[in-house]
Amino acid sequence: MRTLTDKLEEFLGKDVTVQGWVNSRRDHGGLIFIDLRDHKGVVQLVVTPENAEAFKLAEGVRDEFVLSVSGVVREREPGLVNPNIPTGKIELVVSALTILNRSEALPVNTHDDGEKSSEEMRLRYRFLDLRRPSMLKMMSDRAKYYSFMRSYMEKHDFIEVTTPILANSSPEGARDFLIPSRLHPGKFYALPQAPQQFKQLLMVGGIPRYYQIAPCFRDEDPRADRLYGDFYQLDLEMAFVDDGEVVRKEMEPLIKSLVTDFAGKRLLSEEIPRIPYLESMERFGVDKPDLRYGMELIDLTEALAGTEFKVFQAECVKAICVKGGASLTRREIDEFTELARKNGAGGLAYILYTEGEAKSPIAKFLTEAEMAAIKEKTGAEEGDAVFFGADKRAKVNKVLGQLRIAFADHFGLKDPEAVVLCWIVDFPFYEWDEKNRKLDFGHNPFSMPKGGLAALEAAKTNEERLALLADQYDMVMNGYEICSGAVRNYNPEIMYKVFNILGFNNEYVEARFGGMLSAFKFGAPPHAGCAFGIERIFMVLKNTENIRDIVAFPKNGAGVDLMMDSPSEVDPIQLEEAHLAIVPEE
Repeated sequence: MRTLTDKLEEFLGKDVTVQGWVNSRRDHGGLIFIDLRDHKGVVQLVVTPENAEAFKLAEGVRDEFVLSVSGVVREREPGLVNPNIPTGKIELVVSALTILNRSEALPVNTHDDGEKSSEEMRLRYRFLDLRRPSMLKMMSDRAKYYSFMRSYMEKHDFIEVTTPILANSSPEGARDFLIPSRLHPGKFYALPQAPQQFKQLLMVGGIPRYYQIAPCFRDEDPRADRLYGDFYQLDLEMAFVDDGEVVRKEMEPLIKSLVTDFAGKRLLSEEIPRIPYLESMERFGVDKPDLRYGMELIDLTEALAGTEFKVFQAECVKAICVKGGASLTRREIDEFTELARKNGAGGLAYILYTEGEAKSPIAKFLTEAEMAAIKEKTGAEEGDAVFFGADKRAKVNKVLGQLRIAFADHFGLKDPEAVVLCWIVDFPFYEWDEKNRKLDFGHNPFSMPKGGLAALEAAKTNEERLALLADQYDMVMNGYEICSGAVRNYNPEIMYKVFNILGFNNEYVEARFGGMLSAFKFGAPPHAGCAFGIERIFMVLKNTENIRDIVAFPKNGAGVDLMMDSPSEVDPIQLEEAHLAIVPEE
């Protein structure tokens, strides 16, 4: 048996057997033509009346029937060659046809041409949606993608180790999925948000370089670039490393190669910049900047310090210059204004440079010198537009950061065939929890604070503690965070101290992380690592904006598996065995 792109033209005049699904059927009276499809391609079958048994079966064949067909390969007539498919020069004259299975009329389209089925129907009948050639190619490419990564890791002496799925609850920043224990009433396992503790314990155990393509589970709301429930990451850790730059340099070649060699895209820069977190927020308004375009935030606070325009009498005044922005219509500006309001702004001030003038509702409130300073500092030219933010610095950065992304989308600045990478470094170790009016961890409590124990002990006030930096780093690809990593805290004394600062005593730390603390007391080496979100990377490499398009069986935007009807109720006996009871909502 041969697949449908096994160079069938090399078997001219010979008998072959092929199997697949009916892609289409055409009855021309004296002849029946069937396009047969498998995971490799399509071949045209010709069924003639001379073969009465096969012809009779072919008359009853319909789309998506499963067939096994034998016959002789021959060249098509010159005028009937189909240059759009690899098998377009040949056809198979059927000698025997077997219907392996029949199909009802399909609820979704299994072709890439024609009307695309709704996402709800595609997810409900995902086993049919996977028949589309583009989806089959996506799954095949994803397998090659995994192989590409594994090959790199093995060549660089990483050892693949799988870690437990039934684990303990861990503070990774999202909600855990909890699993009740039948054998230990009242106690719960947690599905791992990441293999964080286990991979650090592997370092203590003497594994020099660990990796796995790890399943992770987080009960957080889905979005276009984040799956609900479960996802996979390329997880890795390196022993005897106390500098994050070692990890970054080790992994950069893999990501570059995935972009150029695997995906065939181009890197706009071979150099991958290291941008401190605070600098990224000031320049781009986000900690995952898309560097395919400029439009950086420009600080005008000092230039407008003496203004009499009340709107600009704020802690911070910034602007972005949108090249070609003067072409925006009033309605479009209103839409961007609404986006600014959704992110906390009171409105959106702007200046349009068009027809040799600076046109703006706010121009009459600004002096000539202020208008000149704005134009000079923003670099605005004829045809451009400048948009402003004035408020607390954090709010201004947030508003203009989101507008920067929206303007880039509107003006088509995101080249899908180009990739720009950067590392965001020097994240704050602590952050201020405004809701509870107290300090909290900025990110991962297992990260090493820069300066170690001495820096922690020297920081006496909340202001000083908020200035502490974590030896932590994220990689960003085209505006998506694709990796997070850190130099780990492997010193029990430092582990106690970082929690003590937040008001947790040593007993709390031992109760939550006793396994790790115990291990660290027996000669733990310094170590560092990271984890790459491989689905998010693959999404960028495959030019899709919806992460569900690159997964075989995703859940929908509400976290529901429409195909398997999950989540679902369970038998009361199962609840009893797990020592659980459902409490009705009031």
